[in-house]
Amino acid sequence: MVQHKVGIANVLNVDPDRVRVIFRDIGGNFGTRGMLYPEAPLAAWAARRIGRPVKWRGERVDCFLSDYHGRDLEAEAELALDADGNFLAVRANLVSNLGAVTCSWVPLNKGVGILPSVYRIPAAHFRARAVLSTTAPTSVYRSAGRPEAMFIIERLIDLAARQAGFDRVGLRRRNLVPPDAMPFTNPVGVTYDNGDYPRSMEWCLRLADWDGFPARKAASLRRGRLRGIGLANYVEITTGVPRERTEITVLPEGRVEIVIGTMSSGQGHETSFAQPVSEWLGVPFDQIDLVQGDTDRVTVGGGSNSGRSMRYAGILMGRAADAIIATGRKIAGFLLETDAADIEFAEGRFRVAGTDRSVGLFDVAKAAADGRADLPEPLKGPLASAQEEVFKVAGFPYGTHVCEVEVDPETGAVEIVAYAGIDDVGRAVNPMIVDGQTHGAIVQGVGQALMELCDYDAAGQLRSATFMDYAVPRADSVPSFVTEISEIPSPTNPLGVRAGGEGGTTPALAVVVNAIVDALSELGVTHVEMPATPERVWRAMRAAAGS
Repeated sequence: MVQHKVGIANVLNVDPDRVRVIFRDIGGNFGTRGMLYPEAPLAAWAARRIGRPVKWRGERVDCFLSDYHGRDLEAEAELALDADGNFLAVRANLVSNLGAVTCSWVPLNKGVGILPSVYRIPAAHFRARAVLSTTAPTSVYRSAGRPEAMFIIERLIDLAARQAGFDRVGLRRRNLVPPDAMPFTNPVGVTYDNGDYPRSMEWCLRLADWDGFPARKAASLRRGRLRGIGLANYVEITTGVPRERTEITVLPEGRVEIVIGTMSSGQGHETSFAQPVSEWLGVPFDQIDLVQGDTDRVTVGGGSNSGRSMRYAGILMGRAADAIIATGRKIAGFLLETDAADIEFAEGRFRVAGTDRSVGLFDVAKAAADGRADLPEPLKGPLASAQEEVFKVAGFPYGTHVCEVEVDPETGAVEIVAYAGIDDVGRAVNPMIVDGQTHGAIVQGVGQALMELCDYDAAGQLRSATFMDYAVPRADSVPSFVTEISEIPSPTNPLGVRAGGEGGTTPALAVVVNAIVDALSELGVTHVEMPATPERVWRAMRAAAGS
């Protein structure tokens, strides 16, 4: 949002203070909607030119043709292991299509950084290149670069297990980074903070009833269906725009106002941001107001991207709350005629230790706002705190997902019949919101794995420019998910938050395709490219059969 303000000002050649950007509910972000597209400054330019308000509305075809696309990566990769199944090295040659204009290197950079994933791999060699083409530009999309990286390593592990005769689970179990090796630096130089990867995998295997799969496979076979099960571990890296700011003000009229730059686009910030502030300041939840989405109020902020929101906001809101309590103690000391060191704060009240003499948070705010004569000058004015920081430490959510599919051998149609996931988010401030984020993220990954494709013909014409031609998952495309949240607090921030918005997407590509290939493995199929449409699955079966 703030970046949009600066970008529009640059295009119009005006001072940023003359530009106001207002964001309201936009129905999701996922990277694509967070971009500044040419139409926004063009509409502002036209309004100035003709002296009237100008509204631009993109039709669906416009968005398909010109909005940034995502995930266009070609990879050649190899995994080396010894006779006992110990991973020795990984090598990959990666080519990312940037489209006609360079918009972002983030997917390629982040993908390379975590391609070794949660495994002990002593050596790695990656060659990562980007190319320009005649397609629409590609940019960040939910969990930018990480789903592709997890797809590569998890498919390599499954291929290695089948070719060398190892058990898929056992091979992973042997090579997972143990918790006592944390913090762990992978062969690319990225250091993971902490976590228990083996625990996550074992938990998910139990949750998915991995041991009961043979019976389910036999039952599917009796119905004429090929059943497969897939496993994928993952690690995420969350950074995003590094600069963030929050301002918290305790208003005498009995409200607490939080002004923050990270913009909610459906993640429930109004709830999850208010929860910890309510606890820290002892203020009822419904007396907290979140102010966002208006550059006249929000001066600094990086929006919502790369799982940054709760982690950055939690740190800054915590510091602001601490500063407000510290100032409030001093003011309460004057009101209660005692030293600030003797003042305790709990449940929204400042109390003289060992007595029943106390004053409420909002009374303290009123005294400061009224500028009582006995207060020192620095304590007069709003009871507030502003906190700002440029964050340089990443977060590393991780987890394990298991997927089961049934394949119709006559048509190649794939049905996801079961899906389980364990995601370690460090700390879940609101577990219901985390679950919702995980479920939505899984569906986005399933869409790419099974059906979504920006299809260009040889002349560069986009053939999937409407929802008549571009398939997206619907409610009947997936089963009810069985997901649970792991909470091993990250040591990198006071709340222990890692992030919870992108974990579902990150392993979904690999786990769905691993399950499909497992279902087809007895036919001799070793790989299916995404999207695994019925036609592609059908052709893979026929090719393996030699027909």
